[in-house]
Amino acid sequence: MNMMMILSVLVFLISVVGLIYTYVVMKNQKYLQSEMDTKLNERVQAHPYIRNPIFIAYIFVFLAFLAIIAYVAALYY
Repeated sequence: MNMMMILSVLVFLISVVGLIYTYVVMKNQKYLQSEMDTKLNERVQAHPYIRNPIFIAYIFVFLAFLAIIAYVAALYY
């Protein structure tokens, strides 16, 4: 498989996981709409950065970027 196919499959898988995660979060939010301020989950309070999907996305993008750099470096050097 060439690099473009691998990256396409990787993007597709990340998109599917993101869609499923978004659906689960939206489903949970539907039950919490009756209250203005709800108490944060204890796991979120204990690990506020790890449970944040934006930080997780940044980490995945950074790791993918490093993998691409390593691949290109190995290919041309």
